[in-house]
Amino acid sequence: MRDNLKGAALMMGAMATFTMNDAALKWLATDLPAFQVTFLRGCAATVLIVALSAAMGSLRRGIPRADRPWAIGRSAAEAGAFLPFLLALQHMPLANITAILAALPLSITAAGALFLGEPVGWRRWTAIAVGFIGVLLIMRPGTEGFDGWSLVAMLTVLLATLRDLLTRRLSRETPSLNVAAITAGFVTLLGLGLSLTEPWIRPDAAQAGMILAAAAFILGAYLCSVMAMRVGEVAVVTPFRYTSLVWALLLGWLVFGDWPRPLTLVGAALIAGTGLYTLWRETRVPMPRPVAPR
Repeated sequence: MRDNLKGAALMMGAMATFTMNDAALKWLATDLPAFQVTFLRGCAATVLIVALSAAMGSLRRGIPRADRPWAIGRSAAEAGAFLPFLLALQHMPLANITAILAALPLSITAAGALFLGEPVGWRRWTAIAVGFIGVLLIMRPGTEGFDGWSLVAMLTVLLATLRDLLTRRLSRETPSLNVAAITAGFVTLLGLGLSLTEPWIRPDAAQAGMILAAAAFILGAYLCSVMAMRVGEVAVVTPFRYTSLVWALLLGWLVFGDWPRPLTLVGAALIAGTGLYTLWRETRVPMPRPVAPR
């Protein structure tokens, strides 16, 4: 499988597990404080990632000295993007902030072209734009709620873009599991600090099981997202972030009983269509032939 197809598959896996993690957190947040759940999930996820890294031998390899600043910077950007997202979420409608975050594929693709010199043709730009139209059809954001907190939400977009650009700087010698472990540690520490501002509630057996499930989901999400941004071209891999909205529709229907409206289904079809088109074009473009030795 060529790198672009690998990156697309990994990005779809990341979006699926991120959305499953979000659904688990939404279910837990009805009875437990959100920051407490974030911290407990982070503890379990960090243990799982470190154990998996040790079992696969990645832990012994560590992170090369030249890659350590990029790994730490990426993890700090991941944790940093989490805080303005929560702040904005408390002061503006969910549809509005989700629509703002849907600018990520555009911002990451543009940043990859500007700062990494990656080629972005008109077909890829068109596919990204069509996918964004699908996002707007799903979210249908109104003008109400777009105020100063919208700028806070945009900070999340900027930090998430920085996170993915820093991920691209990592060499192939750095194990993705180790990067995921550092990221989980940063987010867990942030959750611990924020959880001290709210009362704690002891989870029951069902809630504890869901926290462990969320930890498993976030493990897969961190690992897939790191690996996705290390293979393939940004312009090909990034549009598959839109698939998280399709997963959100399915989980909203199956878990929470939210039946999507017709325009929502049209938007989901546009998103799926752009993804399928990108995959189809990638299979039609010939792979570069290796240069014969002289």
